[in-house]
Amino acid sequence: MPLIRTIQINPGCRLGVWRIEEEEAFFREKVNISPAIHHPHKRLQHFAGRYLLQELFPGFPLSSIQIMQSRKPYLESNSLHFSISHCGDNIAAIVSSNGAVGIDIEDVKPKIEAVSHKFLSPEERAFIDPVNALPHKTICWSAKEAVYKWYGLGGVDFRENMQLAPFIFQPRGFLTCNFNKADKNARLYLQYLMENELCLTWTNDVEDLTVPTIAENAASGH
Repeated sequence: MPLIRTIQINPGCRLGVWRIEEEEAFFREKVNISPAIHHPHKRLQHFAGRYLLQELFPGFPLSSIQIMQSRKPYLESNSLHFSISHCGDNIAAIVSSNGAVGIDIEDVKPKIEAVSHKFLSPEERAFIDPVNALPHKTICWSAKEAVYKWYGLGGVDFRENMQLAPFIFQPRGFLTCNFNKADKNARLYLQYLMENELCLTWTNDVEDLTVPTIAENAASGH
């Protein structure tokens, strides 16, 4: 069965992971979209991701999906919030009726080690398990990718705008990320699974710490 995992996070939020074993024609029969993507495998990933959205939320309005300048897909009505991630033949998606979400799926590969100085601060590097450095750093990268997708507007410095709280390496667990930008200040609670050299990470809850401006307070009557 290509749908290898589903998790009901809460009554309004669900995620799933799909392993592509089908030809493109399988998805074209069920997903009525015509993406302008020329690379065959990227086009297959695109179809599978849209198909997975419907598996998670039957009746998902695929034809209403818009694309931001940052390349984040969204629904203009904001009736549902979603995020999709591709890694080879594995597709992960999360759909929520509650608020913005983010998901990421990654292979545990040496390239993560090679670029870790670009996304981990000295404080974050200090808590990395030296025995399990590569998978531990992969979880950190995946978590920040999920947060990046949750934010959705681009222009994020993974070292400066995201700070992970120290956490111990283990195959599954929870972690916290503080997100700080001029327009957004939030604490995100994430969950991850490490299985078969794949890391899956998703936003589990969000605490908005953004302080309203004087103009916003006046408009709300406070």
